[in-house]
Amino acid sequence: MAKIKHHNFLNTVHEVFTDAKKAGVLHLYAGGNSFSGRTIEVDGKELYHFGTTGYLGLEQDSRLKKAAMQAIDRYGTQFPLSKSYISNPLYEELEASVQKMYGHPIVITKNSTLGHLGVIPNVVDDDDVIILDHQVHWSVQNAAKQLKSRSVPIEMIRHNNLEMLEEKIKKYRHSKKRIWYMADGIYSMYGDYAPVKELMSLSKKYQQLHFYFDDVHGMSWTGRNGTGYVLDILGELPENVLLFGTLSKTFGASGAVLVCSNASMYDKVKTFGGPLTFSAQLEPASVAAANASAEIHLSPEIYRLQSDLRQRIDCFNDCLSATELPLIDRNESPVFYIGTGMPKTGYNFVKRLMGEGFYVNLGIFPAVPVKNTGVRITISRHNGKREIKALVKAMAHHFPKSLEETGTNAKRVSHAFKLEPRTQSEPKGSPEFIMEVLDSIGQIDKTEWNRFMGGQGVYDWEGLKFLESVFQDGVRKEHNWSFRYVVFRDGNDTPILMTFLTRSLWKDDMLANATISKVIEEEREKDPYYLSSTVLSMGCLFTEGDHLYWDGSHPLAEKAVNSFLEFMEGQERSMGATMTVLRDFPENSPLNGSLFGHGFLRVQMPDSCTVDLKGTSSIGNYINQLSSRNRRHFRKDIQPFLGLTNCKVRSNLTVEEIGQVKGLFTEVQSRNLGLNTFPFPDRLFDGMNENPLWEFIVLRPMDQLDRVIGVMFCYNNKRQVYVPAFVGMDYSVLETFATYRQLLYATIERAIVLGLPKIDFGMTAAFEKRKLGAEVRHKYAYLQTRDNFILEMLGVMEGQQ
Repeated sequence: MAKIKHHNFLNTVHEVFTDAKKAGVLHLYAGGNSFSGRTIEVDGKELYHFGTTGYLGLEQDSRLKKAAMQAIDRYGTQFPLSKSYISNPLYEELEASVQKMYGHPIVITKNSTLGHLGVIPNVVDDDDVIILDHQVHWSVQNAAKQLKSRSVPIEMIRHNNLEMLEEKIKKYRHSKKRIWYMADGIYSMYGDYAPVKELMSLSKKYQQLHFYFDDVHGMSWTGRNGTGYVLDILGELPENVLLFGTLSKTFGASGAVLVCSNASMYDKVKTFGGPLTFSAQLEPASVAAANASAEIHLSPEIYRLQSDLRQRIDCFNDCLSATELPLIDRNESPVFYIGTGMPKTGYNFVKRLMGEGFYVNLGIFPAVPVKNTGVRITISRHNGKREIKALVKAMAHHFPKSLEETGTNAKRVSHAFKLEPRTQSEPKGSPEFIMEVLDSIGQIDKTEWNRFMGGQGVYDWEGLKFLESVFQDGVRKEHNWSFRYVVFRDGNDTPILMTFLTRSLWKDDMLANATISKVIEEEREKDPYYLSSTVLSMGCLFTEGDHLYWDGSHPLAEKAVNSFLEFMEGQERSMGATMTVLRDFPENSPLNGSLFGHGFLRVQMPDSCTVDLKGTSSIGNYINQLSSRNRRHFRKDIQPFLGLTNCKVRSNLTVEEIGQVKGLFTEVQSRNLGLNTFPFPDRLFDGMNENPLWEFIVLRPMDQLDRVIGVMFCYNNKRQVYVPAFVGMDYSVLETFATYRQLLYATIERAIVLGLPKIDFGMTAAFEKRKLGAEVRHKYAYLQTRDNFILEMLGVMEGQQ
């Protein structure tokens, strides 16, 4: 759905984190000279700590501290040697104790991230396949991606979707040796569980199915000997399950543990596990603390500790049930998530709670969909029931204030998380301006629309009238668009904001890497709508340019934007769209901050190109004004071919010619996987042929004048811009006649003849357009979704052949 290449994704995360950091809720530093676990000092203020993952509080246990200090005194701060050679003196005891806890062979790792990197590439063979739950921890996904270099297929399913999982199993059951499903036992944001029992039933049906569970958040606070949620459900560990636990977080020390009952697989990992072989081993203090914790886990004391925590979890659940706070998943884990929807509401809520004396975590992209920002609260044995009740009271008081202060409401939060709203009050409208919503351009004054929205692209009044005639009442659903025209006016009837929206079917990989689209297109040969989604977009799939008029200097400008974004949320729901996309914005758009705060992610679009023709009297004059390098390009790569072809501008084509240019466009479109869209309907071309605002620049070989080898489909709004909307070419003679370069040159020549001051050359092929004097501009889109699945799936596929 978006151009989430590796660098683009990281830039997006950086922007989101920077925004949260500026709000003072991320990348904080704890203060103070000591730490009890019950409170934490932030900015000189002591806050009750509801953000720890040390759920049992063992990291503050005096026995673990004493063991760690003694180990440092006896063995030093580290044991600087690979564990493959020799382990520090405390390791043997730790491995024996942890193995006794689980009752199965174990491997101790430096941490879970390095553990996954060591284990997954080792146990997954080249003839296996990996299926990821799309909410499985990043460290698992990252380790799985290492197998792309070995051509191991990696698939992804929606969270806990067993039906989708079974479809993937059926896809590979006859071609792959083992099918690995990788998931968390307890998910770290919402605290929800993997459906372990149902998954085991599925494995009885499909013998190739193997499981890789990361249960670090299920560790210690539940299960026999504190061995976690997954093993508690399983009872015994089958040979088709690899289980990861942790010696940090609730266990109170450092490190992670792999549990494996398959003897040959265990031996393979133990003998050589990549980072497990070459990385430094755990420090003596960590091993000693883990030994002290293991002793507690192997004693009846662990069940008393679990019971103490359970009482606090029950207390928190009981207090929450008496409020209207949007708890996203009610369960018995120590992890709770209160949804806020928009990031700016989450920032506000966290700051308010900190002001009341409570530290909580912000849940933000990419850990959750950006539209599902919220507050993650963790309960530990450090928390007293008095402060638990006080926290709930503070949340119930400040949550509606945060909503009001950030211009949202409980209903919008409920919709963002697909919850049943517990309060049905409608959002208050603003009497300061009027919002008009129309479903046809014919209902809008032509002069006013063209004044604010004309002069660029194919979306002046006449252009939209044409698009409505082509993309409505289509036979195929990808050719059937819904249009909405939105105008916000002040009390004097002056427009503050104006735009148009379309609801249409997009390919999810529309802006993904071409190698990804190539793989997906193979699936679409069987299912043409595979990985496609209904999208609510500003502008449409046919247009490019500044689709939004917004008077940023108007006193009501900010309120108009906020109301417009709320309106779009409602339209997304009523139109059944899964994503909202706003486009095309410059890099330094004044709306950046507002859109980030409303839960939009910014992704880079293909560069757009324009040509400035002001004051240009002829094509010769234009060429002479180019740089010396670009003039050489013209003389070498274009001019020699001009005599080989016949180039004519046609306002109408014959039936035979229409058939030829349709085929040429299809040839280009099928190859342009970097901007992968559904084909346009045939009636588009017939409509162009009948519409006086469209014309065709047609290229033919001089010795075959009945053959069209290239065509530029151009829109002339007879005002300020010439729009070569798209191109068709015969690739078999592309280099013979320099077809594309000739068409670009002919387009510039035609615009000069028409006396138009600008050409909108659109997206893609920026390198060729730049060589003919086009100005290249970076464009960005903002997308909003409640579901990271598509973004993460495309990220997993990136680079996969």
